[in-house]
Amino acid sequence: MSRSGSAPYEQGIKLILASSSPRRRELLKGMGLDFEIISSDADETVEESLSPREIVETLAVRKAEAVADALPGSYAPDRTVIIGSDTIVVLDGEVLGKPKDERDALRMLFALQGRTHEVYSGVACMSADRGNVSVRHRRTKVAMKQMDEERILRYIATGEPSDKAGSYAIQGIGATLIEGIEGDYFNVVGLPVSLLSEMLEPFGIRVI
Repeated sequence: MSRSGSAPYEQGIKLILASSSPRRRELLKGMGLDFEIISSDADETVEESLSPREIVETLAVRKAEAVADALPGSYAPDRTVIIGSDTIVVLDGEVLGKPKDERDALRMLFALQGRTHEVYSGVACMSADRGNVSVRHRRTKVAMKQMDEERILRYIATGEPSDKAGSYAIQGIGATLIEGIEGDYFNVVGLPVSLLSEMLEPFGIRVI
């Protein structure tokens, strides 16, 4: 595997993103990394007793493990690095996942408007043979503008909230709903790239 720049991978390492998310794909691409995508079909149900940090870290690991288990024999397990990631929105201790439908999106956005919530992203970097595993997370506070129901419905009508945790996308039209953030912007998008770059170095993958 080759890549441009002055900091190549160690010889023979393959990097896999265990996600079909176009947002994570673009962020990883923006880091100048060469990688493959193998979508994870891991079960995303977790125990209700888990904290937000535990939820995202557990699911990030689970997604990476699911891809490791399904790797074709052509991949050398000790030379293949897998990235798993998970993002959730938390308001007053309640985890807001992806909306079931437009009514659910309305419920979430009405609860979030005029309030500050937290976004957690967990990241797992794992060699396919599980000989090297690193799991961390980041938290970002997001303040959303006050909005009436009419404005929220107009946003829902764009279709953007349908597959987003918390029913909004900070990198899309949803940016107009945000008053400000405290922390890592890319964490809210779905992949804290600064954290990930640190985590990849022990695996022989250096960004700069």
